[in-house]
Amino acid sequence: MEGPRNRWTALALLCLAQFMLIVDITGMNLALPSIARDLGLGRQGLTWVAAAYTLCFGGLLLLGGRLADGLGRRRAFLIGLVAFTAASLLSGLAHSGGQLIAGRAAQGVAAALLSPAALSIVTTSFHGAERTKALGVWGAIAGGGAALGVLVGGALTSGPGWRWVFFVNLPVGVMVALLLPGLVPASAPARSLRNVDVPGAVAATTTVALLVYGLIHAGSDGWATTWTLLPLAGAALALGVLIAVERAAREPLLQPGIVLDRAVAAGTGIMFAATIVLITGFFLISWYLQHRAGYSALKTGVVYLPVAVAIGLGAHAASHTIGHLGFRGSAATGFVTAALGGVLLARLPGSGNAALAVLPGFVLLSIGIGMALVTATTVAMHGAGQSTAGLVSGLVNTGHELGSACGVALASILAASSIGPTATGVGGFHTAFAVTTGVAAVAAAAALRVLPAGRPDPAMAPVLVH
Repeated sequence: MEGPRNRWTALALLCLAQFMLIVDITGMNLALPSIARDLGLGRQGLTWVAAAYTLCFGGLLLLGGRLADGLGRRRAFLIGLVAFTAASLLSGLAHSGGQLIAGRAAQGVAAALLSPAALSIVTTSFHGAERTKALGVWGAIAGGGAALGVLVGGALTSGPGWRWVFFVNLPVGVMVALLLPGLVPASAPARSLRNVDVPGAVAATTTVALLVYGLIHAGSDGWATTWTLLPLAGAALALGVLIAVERAAREPLLQPGIVLDRAVAAGTGIMFAATIVLITGFFLISWYLQHRAGYSALKTGVVYLPVAVAIGLGAHAASHTIGHLGFRGSAATGFVTAALGGVLLARLPGSGNAALAVLPGFVLLSIGIGMALVTATTVAMHGAGQSTAGLVSGLVNTGHELGSACGVALASILAASSIGPTATGVGGFHTAFAVTTGVAAVAAAAALRVLPAGRPDPAMAPVLVH
């Protein structure tokens, strides 16, 4: 990207591609009832329509980040983009549950290459204050896109049908693939692919995939079930194997200098906590509006419009507060704001105007999480070099995916008394949001301790205090 205009135009295209990935997560949730009816899927089949994407995306992110460093960022992004677009077409044309699940899995594999490559392009193309602003835009897409995805999914499902949740990706994918090469120059691979740590990649993928699988089942079946406990135990075992493999590897996938770096580890942890709070809110509010207030998918999506704006405002605020308050102050401010929103949501009424009851707390929570998401990404990527940007972005995205799975599991279990098929009352929502408030409060306190003390340097010379 040789000129400022090219950089910001390329950023818009990269964010548009990332938005596709997010819509295919949140938008799909509103399409599931229509998919079940058209394809004759039961509860287990519907679970796999969502889980196939999440498992492959979350499980392969670390490998995708490493491949982005080895293939070259632009090449990795374009390969992932073309594969994701093709998988979207196959998913939209599916005429059976098996075909749709296979298409969703292929989307997840492609997304695991596309997403870390895109973030590494952003990180290495912008410098100084511009990088903080660019990551603010990226954070707004990460959070606000999830809210807009609900609206897009509801509108497409209620209008032309659920297949268009996939078909809408086709013109976007083609346009980005055609325009981006003229804006982002090809870069030489930052690291060789000859020495890819294959055993480490397999162990890392297995660990994350089993963990996500266990959390998915915890959300749907509870913690004390075989299909929850076995995958979680397997994830613990795979993690032990991963540690042993990485210690013996000549060029480990997870280099200790990266994984143990305070900024990377703390940023990934803050991303994990922020995503738990956000996704818990999304899951519970969507259920409350549709199953308690009787809102349609489209009407539910409209309620999420102010939420998308709120996340964008929080992300924009973070690009300024990071420079004034530093990483610690910005993250803590965001989580405290989210906790205040959680306090209001913990008092949801059983009747009355649902939108008015939801929006004050939901908007506050979203502003705060918008700040936390941008701060987490900025602190983790701040010191990433050309040769490690892909892997670091893969780590940050993995924190996001694990937080998503954990958030759904947490919400499903805590609010079980209010979201079951025969549930009544709103006590479960109160309990779940009270715990969510506690998570945000603990994260605010932790941010003041675990994040590096410092702020981005205009010249990008790291000023982090370790």
